[in-house]
Order: sequence, then structure tokens, then C-alpha cells
Amino acid sequence: MPSAQRDAGLPASNPRQTRRRPDIANRRLIAASTLIVGCLALYFSLLSALPEALRQPGSPIVYLIGVAGTILLLVSVVFVLTKRTGRGGSPVVWFIAHVVCANIGFLLVAIHTTGKLDQMPALLLLNLVVLMALGIWARVRASRTMADTFGTKLKGFTRPSLDTVPGSRAELRETIDRKAKLLKRLDPTANEATFSVTLSNLVRRPTDAMRYLWLAQNEQRLIGARTSVNSTQAWWRPLHLALAATFIVGVIIHIIMVTFFAGYVADGGPVTWWHITAWNF
Repeated sequence: MPSAQRDAGLPASNPRQTRRRPDIANRRLIAASTLIVGCLALYFSLLSALPEALRQPGSPIVYLIGVAGTILLLVSVVFVLTKRTGRGGSPVVWFIAHVVCANIGFLLVAIHTTGKLDQMPALLLLNLVVLMALGIWARVRASRTMADTFGTKLKGFTRPSLDTVPGSRAELRETIDRKAKLLKRLDPTANEATFSVTLSNLVRRPTDAMRYLWLAQNEQRLIGARTSVNSTQAWWRPLHLALAATFIVGVIIHIIMVTFFAGYVADGGPVTWWHITAWNF
């Protein structure tokens, strides 16, 4: 850096010295997904030639691969908590961790199936395939459309005009007033037009937080928020979250079954994985 520039306290002109916001380029995301598909294709093609320990469902090594994959997939939960609470570091960094860990976790969970895709737990893998495909599509394709739409929705950050909404003016006014009263109990310093319920609100005042969420949904219905964009923009995120919740519930059920009902899962065969009880129905 030239001395005059340094003495003046100006930033370096070298772009490499400029701190950049962390991000994942679409090309890298597509390349990573393609690589995982290739790795799985290679794995399943060579499955019959692999050692018995990697082909036997529930073997110690396969069990540990499943555990590692599940832990990596649950990093996504940390990302959601960080985003909703504002604690735990940068949401952008956790988003990148969520994407990277989800890709690796998916690969490990697929290996964990040992090719037994005709059994019930394989439905979790199908759920995961749809979940990840939806996430990649949203990032690579839908994000451009959403960015264009976002630029035209500046009015969405202001109190809606009661003269222009398609819903009932009286009902909308009452909804906004009730939200404002609830907000005084949830967060007296927040602005009703930009406030979103956080996890801490749900923990501290669960009843008020749930009522506020219901009122916010009713307000969105009254002003026709979802009808102002195309159906893919309106519903991809709720579908993504629903699939994620379904996957987590399925994983919990799977863990309970293999840990406490190992005898039932083994279906009369040997229980080769770590478990607490081998109960059977």
C-alpha cells in the first residue's frame, strides 16, 4: 500500500485485501451435487464387490456411517436456530455449513442404506432427495426470480394501506391493532412492520408468540401476499420446511426403533449395531 494511502487510513486498493462476504457460487453448488451423484453411482455399481462389512445393513461400520451422516444433516437445524435467534454467529456462514454438511451427510446416509432401497427407512432417503433438489433449484433458478420480485415489494416493509388491500378493511385494521398490542409484550422496542417471531419469543411467551404468528398469517391472507407472486415463489419455502420437518421426525423414529426395538428391526436376524434393548412387537 502506498504510504500516503496508508497514512490517510484508506483501504487497500488490492481487491484481494478487501474482505468479501462468504458465499457459495451456483457453479460450485451444481458441481458438488453432480460429484455426489457420481460417487453414489460408483458406489452402487461396485457394491457387490465391497467387503461384507460395507454390504451388511446394521454392521458396525455402516451404523457409524449413518450416525455421522445424520449429525451432518442436522447442522441444518443449527442454521435455522441461528437465523431465528440471531445468536451463534453469522447466518451466512451457517448457511454455507448447512449446504456443505447436507451434501456430505446425504452421501453418507445413502451409503448407510447399503442399497436396500425397498425397505421403509429408504423413504427418508427419498424425502432427502426431494428436499435437496428443491433447495438447489431455489438457489440456482428461483433466487433470480425472487430477487426481481423483491425489488418491487418495497411497500411490504411499510404498514399496508387499508384502501388498497383486497381483504376486509375492518378485519385488517383489527388484525394490525391486535399485533401491535401483542408486540408490546413480546418486544416493546420492535417495529410491527418488520418484526418476526424468534425462538426466544416462543420460549419466553409461547402463547403470545403463537397468537402473533396466527395474526401475521391472517394479515398476509388479507393483503393477498401469496397471490401477488407466482405459486412456486409462494410455496417452495413452506414445502422445503415441511419436508425438512418430516425428515427430522422420520430420523427420530428410526433412531428410537434401532435403539430400543432392535429385535423388531432385525426381523429375527442378529442385531449387529449398538442398541439399548432388542424389544419386539
